[in-house]
Amino acid sequence: MSARSKRRQPAGDMFPGMADRITGRPPKAESEPEAMTLDEAIARSFAIYDRVLAVFPVVATVGLFSGGNDSVVVNHLFRHRVDAIAHVNTGTGIPETTQHVRDVVAAWGLRLHELHPRHSYRDLVLGNVLATRGKNIGRPVWKGFPGPAGHSVMYRRLKDEPLQRLRGQIIGKRGRSRNVVYLGGMRWAETDRRFRNAEEVDREGALIWVSPIVHWTDAHMREYRARHRCTLPHEHAEHHLCTPDALPLNEVTVHLHMSGECLCGAFARPGELDEIEYFYPQATKPHRELEREAEAAGLPACKWGQRPPGPRSRRSAGRLCTKCDGIEGQADLLAEWRESGLITDAQFATFTSTDEQRAA
Repeated sequence: MSARSKRRQPAGDMFPGMADRITGRPPKAESEPEAMTLDEAIARSFAIYDRVLAVFPVVATVGLFSGGNDSVVVNHLFRHRVDAIAHVNTGTGIPETTQHVRDVVAAWGLRLHELHPRHSYRDLVLGNVLATRGKNIGRPVWKGFPGPAGHSVMYRRLKDEPLQRLRGQIIGKRGRSRNVVYLGGMRWAETDRRFRNAEEVDREGALIWVSPIVHWTDAHMREYRARHRCTLPHEHAEHHLCTPDALPLNEVTVHLHMSGECLCGAFARPGELDEIEYFYPQATKPHRELEREAEAAGLPACKWGQRPPGPRSRRSAGRLCTKCDGIEGQADLLAEWRESGLITDAQFATFTSTDEQRAA
C-alpha cells in the first residue's frame, strides 16, 4: 500500500464520535496533526477562519463551490458565515454540475457569482488567444488540446483569471487594506500533492486562500455526510435538499466520482471522455466537435486527453486543481459500474481498451 493510500484510508470504519487523524506531518502544517473527532475537527475549521478575521481586514468571504464532494461540505459548513458563493463556469464542464450549484446556492439564500473566463477553451485550443506581454507577445499562448504541460495555461485562463477578476471587483483599488477570503475544500488526506502543498491559510496579496477543512480525514468526511445527508426511505427532493439542514448531493459525483466542472483534459485518463459521454453525451459533444476542428486545422494535438509520449509531467496543477493528477486510473470505478449493471461487459471492455485497440 502506498504512503498516499495509508494517509487517505483509515485503519477501519470509524464509528460516530471516534477520533481520526492523518498519518505523517504535512510540510506546511503548523504542528503534527492531532487525532480529532468530527466535532473537534469542525471547531478547528471555525477557529482557522476566525483567526484570519482577527488578523486581516476582510471585506468579503466567498465560498468556492465546484460542485464536488469536498467543496459541498466546506460550503455547507460555512453557509451561514460566507457573503457569497463563487462557481467558475469554465465552459468545458458538465452543465448538470453548474445547474446543481445554482439550485443549491439559491436554496441556501446566498448570492452566486457565476464566473466565466475572458477567453474560451475553444479559442485556447485553436490558438486564437495571443500573448499581450513578454517575449512571446503576439504569439498564441497555447495551441492544441493540452496535456500536463499545458495545464498551467488552462488553469490560469479558465479558473484563476475569473477569480482574480472577482477579487478586483470586490476590493477595488484599495489593495491590502481590503482583503477577500476565498474558502476552498483542499485537504491533506486527498493526494500526495495536497499533502505536500496545502495549508490552512495562504495569503496572495489582497486575496487570502483559506482551507478550513484541510485537516479533515476521509472518515471525517464520511461521518459529516452521514450526519447531514438525507437517507430517509422516501422520494428525495432535488439534490437531496429534503430539509433546510440537508447536505446536497450532486448526481454527477455519483456517476463519475468527480464534479466534472472543468474538462480541459490536461490530466485526462485513457478513455475518460468515453466514460463521461456514457452518462452525459451533451457535455462531451462540444469536445468531439472541437476535436474535428483541431484536426481540420492541422493541429498535432487534435485529440482531447491525448498525452505526449515520455514520463508524466510534475508541473504544478494549480491551486484549485491540485487533485487533478493525483487520481490514478478508473479501473475500480468501471468495475463497480459493471458489477452494478450500469454498463455491460462489452462497454467495460471498450472503456478499458487502448486507442489502438479501439481503432483496430
